[in-house]
Parts: sequence; C-alpha cells; structure tokens
Amino acid sequence: MKEPTRQIVIDTETTGVDILRDRVAEIGAVELIDLRPTGRTFHTYVNPGVPMPADATAVHGHTDAMLAGCPKFAAVAPALVDFIGDAPLVAHNASFDVGIINAELERHGMPALASRVIDTLAMARAKHPGSPASLDALCRRYGISTAARAKHGALIDAQLLAEVYVELVGRQGGLDLAVVAATVAVGELPTRLPLPCRLTEAELAAHAVMIADMPKNKWLSLLT
Repeated sequence: MKEPTRQIVIDTETTGVDILRDRVAEIGAVELIDLRPTGRTFHTYVNPGVPMPADATAVHGHTDAMLAGCPKFAAVAPALVDFIGDAPLVAHNASFDVGIINAELERHGMPALASRVIDTLAMARAKHPGSPASLDALCRRYGISTAARAKHGALIDAQLLAEVYVELVGRQGGLDLAVVAATVAVGELPTRLPLPCRLTEAELAAHAVMIADMPKNKWLSLLT
C-alpha cells in the first residue's frame, strides 16, 4: 500500500519584509495527510526582540505590548522543528516564509529546515497565468471564505492556504506539473528575499483595495 503523504502548510507574520533584518512574530502550521487536514496544528506568537513597525501592525495587528510576554524564537524552535519533521512544506511565496524561519534558526545556531518546499504562489502563476495570485485572490477564485479573518494571522492564513493548496493540486491527489515546478529544496532558497516577486497590475489593484482603510502603509511601495 502507498504510504500516506504528509505535508505541512506554514505561514508567518513578521516585523517586515527583509529576511535578514526582520524577525518572526507569529508562526502557524497545519498538517495535511493525503491532502486532508488532520486537525493537528502548530501555532505560537513570538516576541521578536525588536520594535514592531506601525506598517507591520497595520497588516497583522501585532503590537509590542501584545508580544512582550510571548516566548522568544529560540524557545519555540524545537517544537516547530519537531512538528514539521521531514514533511515537505507548503507556503505562499515560500522564499520569504521559509527563508525568514531559516534566518532565525541560523541566528540561534540551529540547523536550517531540511524539508522540501512547495511554493503555492509559483503554482498559482503556473496554473492560472496572468491572473491574480495572492492568497485572497485565490480564496475568491475557489470560493473559500475569509470572513473569519479581520487581519492577517499566521494560523488562519495557513488554514486558508491549505484549502487553496488542495484546489491547486486537484482533489484527485496527484501532483501535477505545476506542483513539481513549484517544488524546491530549502537549500536553494535565497538568504535574502529579492524585493519581492513582482505582482501583476490586478494583484496590486486588489491589494490597494484591501489596505484602503489601513494607515499609510510603506510596504505597498516595495511591491511595485
């Protein structure tokens, strides 16, 4: 019999978009076996040890006061690594999420994650060329409700991404060429995120609508 396929869908919230300078503030992960959520999750807030910029708070709502009593990354890393095990990781714009986790691990003298990574952003762009490929856009495409999310959060975004990933792969369960093309070894990920993958005009427009009611956000300028 075929061995069950275990994968971990992972997301982070951070102090910014520079992998080497910024820090992790929240980690969420969801276990899938044969493309089905098992109910096992990993979730923690992290005291980043550096001030939280207002731009970042506008995205995820995390503040210095909220995170002050949370554990530091070094304290949660062993449980995170244990939860992942040797399962492939699934992440949206994986070079950032996995890259910043690996930067934190390296900073604390711990080995980088050894898993392989499937990048759902690359998958979406291969499967739906020319269409918006943000997590929100993919939720809309596949009829996945985001009503429970007021702001971005690592666990809820990982749960949404798990649903999106199942739709991208197809419920038949076989990895198609888009998945294979979007799978990379962690060692191939950059140590610094090249500012970031250029978004389409439609994605930028959708993002502008999302942040219209937020405080002035300098992150948008990094995506153009």
